[in-house]
Amino acid sequence: MLVVAAVGGNALLQRAEPLTAQAQRANVKTAAAALARVVRVGHRLIVTHGNGPQVGLLALQGAAYRPDETFPLDVLGAETEGMIGYLIEQELENALGHDHAVATLLTQVVVDAQDPAFGNPTKFVGPVYSQEDAQARAAAAGWSIARDGADWRRVVPSPRPIEIPDLRVVRMLLDQGVIVICAGGGGIPVVRRADDSIVGIEAVIDKDAASALLAADIGADALLLLTDVDAVYDGFGTDAATPLRMLTSEEGRKLDLPDGSMGPKLTAACDFVDRGGIAGIGRLADALEILDGTAGTHVSNKPFEDR
Repeated sequence: MLVVAAVGGNALLQRAEPLTAQAQRANVKTAAAALARVVRVGHRLIVTHGNGPQVGLLALQGAAYRPDETFPLDVLGAETEGMIGYLIEQELENALGHDHAVATLLTQVVVDAQDPAFGNPTKFVGPVYSQEDAQARAAAAGWSIARDGADWRRVVPSPRPIEIPDLRVVRMLLDQGVIVICAGGGGIPVVRRADDSIVGIEAVIDKDAASALLAADIGADALLLLTDVDAVYDGFGTDAATPLRMLTSEEGRKLDLPDGSMGPKLTAACDFVDRGGIAGIGRLADALEILDGTAGTHVSNKPFEDR
């Protein structure tokens, strides 16, 4: 099967961990070991990944240097896609004993400049703060902020991805047997101008939405949305929490899940399933088991007995 595996930002950098290269490399090494198992049993693989903590950190570093000369989010997105892609590429090559070619592709993703998301920032980026610290930073830098669990973080626009112009390059690499790392952080957000040229825009695209679009357009058989939670739960965080092991897209869309956590993953899974594939959501370490149907949450519109 051709599998698109979307590795969540929380799987690459835990909430309490420092934003250091060493911490990220250690987590990427663990992720690579799980992804290598998928390749070893014969599946073809495309890897996507989140970048929320990293893109926010780069923005902070730029502002600390020269606040009036900060780089826009599309450029920072490209930087994080290269940085995280490099780590995944290297550790995946190591995990596979250098028996497979692996390549990272900086991937442009087209969004609509009129998307209402530009007026309603929702995408968490950067480190977490106390409410007092977040409000002070927001006042000084002109940020939008929102509560993220018990903490507060910066939020930026997250428009819907509508086209991946670099898809033909992904196909060329796949045809040569290459494991492709692409659409990192949801891809580099760009818009089409009147003359059909493209230019970057200030946003961070949701990685799960971009991964679902990529998987559908490339003709993938399965989409894995990998995070630090073992399944989708009904009543998550309560004493009555129950894992949901099998869902149709209709059932999935009826669930009320948090926008900043499992909600986008389930929406992406449902979007992909509605275009004919199967999707799985669960813990990164269980990637192969999710694909086999023995772990995680499966989303499919096929009859249960055929899943």
